[in-house]
Amino acid sequence: MKFVVRTAASDDAPIIAGLTRTAWAGKVSVTSSGHRETAVLVAEHLRQGGGFILLKENFPIGSVRWLPHDTEPDCWEILRMGVVPEYRGNNLSQHLLEAVIHHGIESGIGELRLAVRNDQPKLVDFYAAFEFELAEELEYSHANPLEPAPLVMRRTLR
Repeated sequence: MKFVVRTAASDDAPIIAGLTRTAWAGKVSVTSSGHRETAVLVAEHLRQGGGFILLKENFPIGSVRWLPHDTEPDCWEILRMGVVPEYRGNNLSQHLLEAVIHHGIESGIGELRLAVRNDQPKLVDFYAAFEFELAEELEYSHANPLEPAPLVMRRTLR
């Protein structure tokens, strides 16, 4: 199987919204806003930040996005990383995460942050393998106010 990560374009917004909803189904609490992801919101995220799509032989199977932090211009927040159910368990999301890390380094960004939902604590170890560290002093700026606050992790890039 050949997997490729490519930069997302604005016309990919409907694809990414669908990938997010599919990846969230049966995996993430129904209260998560990812279940109601729209192409309009994705397009806005792509305009403000960026994204990548994971392809298997030109077929989209996963995606990730990032946004510049609201108050810290040297920081990006990673959000909505997911792979559709039929391709999980093959460590494919690491390709998406590595793409954001490398792009952040190339762009001169000093720090990446992400949030781990309280109902998915095993992801802390996954992200720690990529040099992300828990940052209990930080709040996630895109947190859903209807849910418990997520754990925030950070990785310094320089």
